[in-house]
Amino acid sequence: MMDEIELKLHLTEAAARAIEAAGVLPGKPRTLSQRSLYFDTPDRALAGAGLSLRIRETRGRRIQTVKGADRGSAGIFARPEHEMPVPDDRPVLDDTTPVARILGGKAFALAPVFALSVTRRIWVLEEGGARIEAMIDRGRVTAADRQSPLCECELELVSGPPGALFAVARRLGAVAPVKLGVLTKSERGHRLTGPLPVAVKAEDVALDRDMTAAQAFQRIVLSCLRQFRLNEDLLLATRTPEPLHQARVALRRLRSAFTIFRPMLGASGTALREELRWLAGTLGDARDLDVLLPRASAGPLQDRIRAAREAAYDGVAEALGSEQARALMLDLAEWTGGGDWLSDPETQALRDSGAQDFAATALSRFRRKVKKGGRDLSRLEDEARHELRKDAKKLRYAAEFFAPLFAGDWRKGRRRFGAALADFQDHLGALNDLAAAPLVLDRLGLADALGAADLADAVDRAPLLAAAEDAHRALVRAERYWT
Repeated sequence: MMDEIELKLHLTEAAARAIEAAGVLPGKPRTLSQRSLYFDTPDRALAGAGLSLRIRETRGRRIQTVKGADRGSAGIFARPEHEMPVPDDRPVLDDTTPVARILGGKAFALAPVFALSVTRRIWVLEEGGARIEAMIDRGRVTAADRQSPLCECELELVSGPPGALFAVARRLGAVAPVKLGVLTKSERGHRLTGPLPVAVKAEDVALDRDMTAAQAFQRIVLSCLRQFRLNEDLLLATRTPEPLHQARVALRRLRSAFTIFRPMLGASGTALREELRWLAGTLGDARDLDVLLPRASAGPLQDRIRAAREAAYDGVAEALGSEQARALMLDLAEWTGGGDWLSDPETQALRDSGAQDFAATALSRFRRKVKKGGRDLSRLEDEARHELRKDAKKLRYAAEFFAPLFAGDWRKGRRRFGAALADFQDHLGALNDLAAAPLVLDRLGLADALGAADLADAVDRAPLLAAAEDAHRALVRAERYWT
């Protein structure tokens, strides 16, 4: 199976028309009408194995394609692909792909799961020594009685350096708002077959013990980018608290990854982390108001908080739609996969070190910070306790990132440590919400509103502080499974 390398861009219909009208894609495009059927078993055996199987009909000719799991770095899909002509809409299972082996006795249950109909326009470009096919797809995904529109641009590398894909993406982004795409067409279809997501939580990062530290960082960034972009789309569509919260979680995970891997990232990594800090900050007011609103009693104060929340969500939509935010995702993806941090001779040994060894060192470092910072926790000022909470988050994200590197005999210890850490974080989070309430009210000019004082002092802190101290002691006692 040969690798297909492509960069996906999410478009609106208006953006697609603007790109076509601007002439940034030279020459006259080929136009094709395509109908694709995607197959799987009722228990989604292929999707679970990271495979997709489709039969695509173009101008009366059918091609069966099997695609494997993504092996790309951040932003670029690199998937093994096998194609063969077939006479009709019945899959051919042979030994040229792993499909027959994976399905085994389930092969009889293979059936169409969803269909995709698109009109594809194709341009061929030369860019920076690379040959690229630029394709704009418009169409519809259909699964049973559900449908979803599709409008996207695929930049597929025919030959040459992958970095050229980003140069083309930026040219397109200069004439229309394009966003980094993170969903394959197969994933889009499968999402239609189940409950529609309210928000997308972090997925396990696909790490293994044969990876270098640099490869682990790339996979982690890819996971965080994916989580952010999926929740960004849901947030803009629904303006609800859940995707906003998970988008912020994704950005915190990204920033934590940059902190964890800072020794190998250089100055350009610091600059990108600051950009991520800006983006996370644009979501902060809306999240604070989401937390505050349910605690306010019905009446004028709640009405004012609700109005402030709507205004904050307007600001979020404006920030996420800005050129700065769109460019940041492309910059981050390009830099992670091919930036100058990968060629710095001073950090080569660290980049090439084993991912598991790097993980153990990082986990020990952040555990020491949390252990030291939590001493005399009940006497800490709000700001110091907030810093402790941030350190605990970094430790938790590091433990989650590196979890696949400590499977097998490490699993029980890892789970006990994770449970203790999550409990400690929950207690710190409750204390932080109390501390943040008066600051949010003051920032919004609501500190003197009727009921504001009760909202800021609604809960006795003493029991929360005592519980947080107990949770800290339990965390310190928990086994360091990585040592």
